Amino acid sequence: MSSMTRTPASFTGNLSSKPTASDLLRSSINGVSGVPLKALGRAQLGARMRNFSITARVRKVKKHEYPWPEDPDPNVKGGVLSHLSPFKPLKEKPKPVTLDFEKPLMDLQKKIIDVQKMANETGLDFSDQIISLENKYQQALKDLYTHLTPIQRVNIARHPNRPTFLDHVFNITEKFVELHGDRAGYDDPAVVTGLGTINGRSYMFMGHQKGRNTKENIKRNFGMPTPHGYRKALRMMYYADHHGFPIITFIDTPGAYADLKSEELGQGEAIAQNLRTMFGLKVPIVSIVMGEGGSGGALAIGCANKLLMLENAVFYVASPEACAAILWKSAKASPKEPLGGAHADPYWTSQQIKTAILESMDELVKMDTETLLKHRAQKFRKLGGFQEGVPIDPKRKVNMKKKDKPIVPISKTSESELRDEVEKLKTQILEASKSSVEHPGTGLKEMIEKLKREIDHEYDEAAKALGMQDKILMLREEVAKARNHNDQLAHPALKEKIDHLKDEFDKNLPSAPNYPNLKYKLDMLKELSKASNLTKKSTTRDELKLEINKRFSEFMDRPDVKQKIEMLKAEIASSGVSNIDSKSELKEKVRR
Repeated sequence: MSSMTRTPASFTGNLSSKPTASDLLRSSINGVSGVPLKALGRAQLGARMRNFSITARVRKVKKHEYPWPEDPDPNVKGGVLSHLSPFKPLKEKPKPVTLDFEKPLMDLQKKIIDVQKMANETGLDFSDQIISLENKYQQALKDLYTHLTPIQRVNIARHPNRPTFLDHVFNITEKFVELHGDRAGYDDPAVVTGLGTINGRSYMFMGHQKGRNTKENIKRNFGMPTPHGYRKALRMMYYADHHGFPIITFIDTPGAYADLKSEELGQGEAIAQNLRTMFGLKVPIVSIVMGEGGSGGALAIGCANKLLMLENAVFYVASPEACAAILWKSAKASPKEPLGGAHADPYWTSQQIKTAILESMDELVKMDTETLLKHRAQKFRKLGGFQEGVPIDPKRKVNMKKKDKPIVPISKTSESELRDEVEKLKTQILEASKSSVEHPGTGLKEMIEKLKREIDHEYDEAAKALGMQDKILMLREEVAKARNHNDQLAHPALKEKIDHLKDEFDKNLPSAPNYPNLKYKLDMLKELSKASNLTKKSTTRDELKLEINKRFSEFMDRPDVKQKIEMLKAEIASSGVSNIDSKSELKEKVRR
């Protein structure tokens, strides 16, 4: 009966003195007043008994092939069915949301729009001003997102336009069918589960689903699951384990829903069941923290072999607001806690997630069941454990975020000071070459690095003076974008642009006011580089001499060689070397 819709039955007549409707409606199985329901589909039934009538209509609807047609028509309107889910693209684009710390960027954007509008209205050429403003905007954006405070990262993780679980799933899967219900009468919309394929391989997906607007957030309970959501996820875990589907979970929740009803229904018990079950599943599990991962609500689907996180995602025991409420009795104090975005390019972010998932799965599927379970258990057993004086495991060290290289400040050195330093270094090298004194290798390296920094600074000053700095910055941004998007088609065009700009810069460089200083420093760098190469060769030659002497001493200390030498000495002493023939005989013996 799921493929039929019914209009409500209409009742007419005075029921106060007549039989009740329940007396006349015998059973929904047998039909209305004994008439089979099948007959209702062919004609309208009007049954009249004692001024009482019932009218019912049944509308037949078209049956759909489910889940996917075996021979889909590629020309069908709307495209071939690939994703079965009530989740649909929004009819309107989400409104842009500006975070507090992003407001200076918006001011620059407004200036760019105003200048572009002025150029369109007046017909004047403002391209230089627009390029300069765009470069300032890109630099400000880079500076902002490379020096984010922890609380700012939390705000980015909670950005309302950040792509949701189903956004990522639809971007990375070829097919996906959503599965519902915990088989206990409930279906929590805050947790979504389903089967999908990536590169032809089937996976079980499950994750927290937030809304994309206020209406959806209310429906999804802002991504905070009730016990029914965790029990639905548990059911799908058993299903995946039974059929051998690897599990991929997406985490994005402030935490489990902590209302009275959820506690009564066993919120803690539902989370505990999930934790215990996940450590015993015989299939690989990969978890991705795509937004915020709050406490046990996140961990309930996060006990995985591999836990991946986006750059601006957070994973914590308690949110900053909860910590602030505990420590200072007010959630407003959260910025005092120890204090760039996936929403800027959701599709690119999804593809990076897809690549990371496939790499992790390729590694995990090679493990047997026992190794897989041990790997998952040890991952969590090792958390928080440390031993003083033991160096960090190199494998773990690789996975840590690399330290930013300190920026060495450019201190403008006068030409005379540089000349004096270089001459002093040359004297030291000359003295070392004439005697057995060690070559000043460290000082030479430091001077070369210093000269390189000075030369870079001179090139920047020359670019500014020639008015080419904006062009260079724009080209750098294009190169960075091409690398990020792996745009192979753009590389030949970029190479042509780079060559053209280099030729233009080299042609105009002699007219720069600081060109004499630049040329002098380049000449000094050339001389010192030669000296460095000679020092290396001299060091190599000395090392070779020492090695030869060492091996000769070892050879001469051998007992058999010593014995031969003693025998030769005795023979020379007894026979003498007065004539030529005797000398020749001795030489022949030495060769032997």
